[in-house]
Amino acid sequence: MESSDSAKKLELAEAHKNKGNEYFKNSEYSDAIDWYTKAIEVDVEDNKKQAIYYSNRAFAHVKLENYGFAIEDATKAISKDPNFPKGYYRRASAYFALGKYKNAAANFKRVFEISGDKDAEEKYKLASKMNKAQLLAEAISVQDSLDQTTISSLNDMIVPESYTGPRLEDDQEITKEWVISLLEWMRDQKNLHKKYLWKLLLKIRDVLKALPTLIDVDVPKGKEITVCGDTHGQYYDVLNIFKLNGYPSEDNPYLFNGDFVDRGSFSVEVIVCLLAWKAFNPNCMHLTRGNHEAKSMNKLYGFEGEVLHKYDSKTYDIFCDIFCCLPLVYILGKKVMVTHGGLFSKDGIKLDEIRKVDRIREPPEEGIMCELLWSDPHPQNGRHPSKRGVGVGFGPDVAHKFLDDNGLDYLVRSHEMKQNGYEEEAKGRVITIFSAPNYCDQMGNKGAFIRFNGDDMKPKFTTFTAVEHPKIPVMAYARGNNSWM
Repeated sequence: MESSDSAKKLELAEAHKNKGNEYFKNSEYSDAIDWYTKAIEVDVEDNKKQAIYYSNRAFAHVKLENYGFAIEDATKAISKDPNFPKGYYRRASAYFALGKYKNAAANFKRVFEISGDKDAEEKYKLASKMNKAQLLAEAISVQDSLDQTTISSLNDMIVPESYTGPRLEDDQEITKEWVISLLEWMRDQKNLHKKYLWKLLLKIRDVLKALPTLIDVDVPKGKEITVCGDTHGQYYDVLNIFKLNGYPSEDNPYLFNGDFVDRGSFSVEVIVCLLAWKAFNPNCMHLTRGNHEAKSMNKLYGFEGEVLHKYDSKTYDIFCDIFCCLPLVYILGKKVMVTHGGLFSKDGIKLDEIRKVDRIREPPEEGIMCELLWSDPHPQNGRHPSKRGVGVGFGPDVAHKFLDDNGLDYLVRSHEMKQNGYEEEAKGRVITIFSAPNYCDQMGNKGAFIRFNGDDMKPKFTTFTAVEHPKIPVMAYARGNNSWM
């Protein structure tokens, strides 16, 4: 009888797993997780089967960038079957994605020891190499500074007569017409000459560095401001936002809420576009830092490789320097807080405390700055371990308390793909906005942006679908292309 019951349980669990596999193959990872969870909950006696269910769910979490959950599930898979190579592989992938290269290397090494997998051996070597580089970089300096050598290099650059793109001469005013000509030049997959790019970057770096960590923006009655979420190198979708909603101007200001780069293979174009508008008029374009405006992310998800392909390592250093100057928080019309990730691991944080945060650095692994960049809403009250392994999951009660304590109506954040481009939680007071439609050319989601009017500061959403772009795949410039993740 027991044998019969066990067989039926196993048959049911396998059916759930197979259903999850179907959803996984269609990139419907959240549904896949639901079915893998059902397989786990059947609680079959075969530990090797249970290890597979946990490992499969871990892989789906990796695909959704829920690296904290992926590590938990992979660890459970290993506890069920200590010699299961996929468990170690999934855990290694999640650690690697978080920039924890030492942990990743140890797990890839274990995969190779168990299975002799040459791919895992190569991943072990890569993770070990990146761990050494990371330790060396931390020992040398927290942030590279732009020195006189950069200026000398700029002055020595010669622009060939064959270059027919936008130029930026000394003391030249950046006009709307100049920015639009740059946008069209980049639309045709042409690079702004490095000399003019450096001039633009150096100009805007000084503007950004002078800004406070938290910025208050007045939204007068009858006026509006548009808030966009992650764009992740989807340049042609950014151009479509301007087509739908108008070019940035004093009367049509924008706030792009971080994660301008990585994944999409037109990240250079996106960040140059946004910085050009900022240089044209600092009041028409506002920018917050996202968790992907960081060296640890850029090494993995494509931006570093893209800059090296289109320019060089010194240009990448200047971009990194600029990322460290980006503000972390905006308060719009005294009622709406905009930040990339979310809230904090403790109560009592006031806006004045955020204003004092030293942001001119690479993001730390804990504390206010980290949580602003990495945290996510959670449907249940209280605080919860981050599904990403960084930051915190904050419930509706945490959000209401923070907003009420600081006299705010809404928290607008980004950081997560939403199928309709946005989502409202905590009785509508926590809003996620995501502006990269058909994310990674496969998710099928809409993009969205929000308009706030100074009359009432209530959110008004516009959704849109993806537009065509040149046939360069996502992650084309990522280290090793990261398709294994």
